[in-house]
Amino acid sequence: MTIELSKEAKQNALESLQKYFELNMDEPLGNLAAGSLLQFILEEIGPSVYNKGVADAQAKMQERISELDAEVYADEFQYWRSRDRQPKGRR
Repeated sequence: MTIELSKEAKQNALESLQKYFELNMDEPLGNLAAGSLLQFILEEIGPSVYNKGVADAQAKMQERISELDAEVYADEFQYWRSRDRQPKGRR
């Protein structure tokens, strides 16, 4: 699966990479190099990050599903039980 960024997100990512290189590396990162590096990261590392996000979402959904029965459970066959608790003259 190819990970695609919106135009705005891609621009922000490129600017962030260039700023990181400016502050932490010996030489600046030009637009073409930043684009190539971003594409490499998206293709090589992006799927691992994406898969982790999917796994986290699945785990959270499973947690919610396991709680579903407690949240929406309805006691069955309660009509006679509730009538048996009423005073004898009110039936």
